[in-house]
Amino acid sequence: MTDIVANRLDAGIRFGDLVEKDMIAVRIGPDIRMAVVGAPSYFANHPVPRTPRELSSHRCINYRQVRSGGLYAWDFEEKGKPFAVRVDGPLVFNNTDLIREAALAGQGLAFVYENEVVADLKAGRLTRILERWCPAFPGYYLYHPSQQQTPPALAALIGALRYKP
Repeated sequence: MTDIVANRLDAGIRFGDLVEKDMIAVRIGPDIRMAVVGAPSYFANHPVPRTPRELSSHRCINYRQVRSGGLYAWDFEEKGKPFAVRVDGPLVFNNTDLIREAALAGQGLAFVYENEVVADLKAGRLTRILERWCPAFPGYYLYHPSQQQTPPALAALIGALRYKP
């Protein structure tokens, strides 16, 4: 998480829920959802979990966070209340393409951005589960410090990137 003010940068891009409150934030993309997916070959040998808490008895493919080195806990929501589930499995990657490939190979369940697996879901290469527990969260925002005047180049960039649903 780069401090754009301390580093004298004009702007940055982050998920909307990670932008500091004292910044001006401009939406540049739609909301994002996560998806828990597995290959049909995985489900041929493992029952489909009915709740996120049942993931503890499954082979899950973990994501190692690049900056912290920690494993990412899978985020879910039930009746408007968020909760996280720490999963276990034989594979850990810090690359979402490799996580997707391992899931396609039937190596376990993956927690990935929904938009990265749309084609796999449509083609039947992956099956989505636990969808009702995966809420949408704010997508990408361009953010910058509040200033009297926005530099012209930044104003042009904002105009070009501004999300128009």
